[in-house]
Amino acid sequence: MKLLFLGCAGGRRITFKQQRASGGFLVFNESVLIHVDPGPGAFIRLIQAGIDPAKIDAFILSHKHLDHSADINTLIEAKTMGGWSPGGILAAPRDALEGEDPVVMRYHRDNLAGIYTIDESFEIRLGSITVKSALKHQHHGVETYGLIFSSEGTSVGYVTDGKYCPEMGRAYKGCDVLIISTTFRNPRELDHLCLDEAVEILSGARPKLGVTTHVGAEIVFWGLDRAATYVEEKSGIRTIAAKEFTVLDVQTLSTSKVKLKNPTGIAYRVDSLSSCKKALT
Repeated sequence: MKLLFLGCAGGRRITFKQQRASGGFLVFNESVLIHVDPGPGAFIRLIQAGIDPAKIDAFILSHKHLDHSADINTLIEAKTMGGWSPGGILAAPRDALEGEDPVVMRYHRDNLAGIYTIDESFEIRLGSITVKSALKHQHHGVETYGLIFSSEGTSVGYVTDGKYCPEMGRAYKGCDVLIISTTFRNPRELDHLCLDEAVEILSGARPKLGVTTHVGAEIVFWGLDRAATYVEEKSGIRTIAAKEFTVLDVQTLSTSKVKLKNPTGIAYRVDSLSSCKKALT
């Protein structure tokens, strides 16, 4: 099982000014490709990396906020070609799908092969990867769930946005890799995690590797690697900072960078109608 981080931005200032890229991350192996929390820019990041969105097997939202879901409709459209090639799975909390402000357009839903509601008992097998909810988070009044991905004896925990609680360390205990949405450098009275809270979670969960991501302005301007080093020294757990197009091999815990195939985000250069037809055949 491997991870590909399309971006690491968190918080309004960094995400919506794109001072670091956003777009969530991919979980994949030979049998399945899962896109988690496709926030702003996810579609373009995939094209830059040379990944055809039509190849994605499942989309998962931890919660409905736009920094985690802004590109979900675009990606469903790209996956299904507007219904010409139906397929793919979507899993999301109930309030992302129902109520006054659902974020997944009803127009796209019939083109998917299945839609599943994430709750505290959620578990689904996608190819050889099992996905289950780990803990319901308190996060600004929207349904929010941390997740665990397991395959072939390895597991990845995803601590999404939320207010810190002591149960977090216990809920993700046993994970080989623990991804933590670490938005703030210092504690705040908001439902987001800070560096010292990431330390507490890692100290309780004891993974082999911690990964900080979804970082806000305080951490970006202080330094992503500096923040990860701080967490590592305080927790005693090896910790790295997720960055754009970082690939992490969960089994070996080694990292690499994707060589961008389409840095501009344009998949084909089209100079004429004939070249357009050639590109599509």
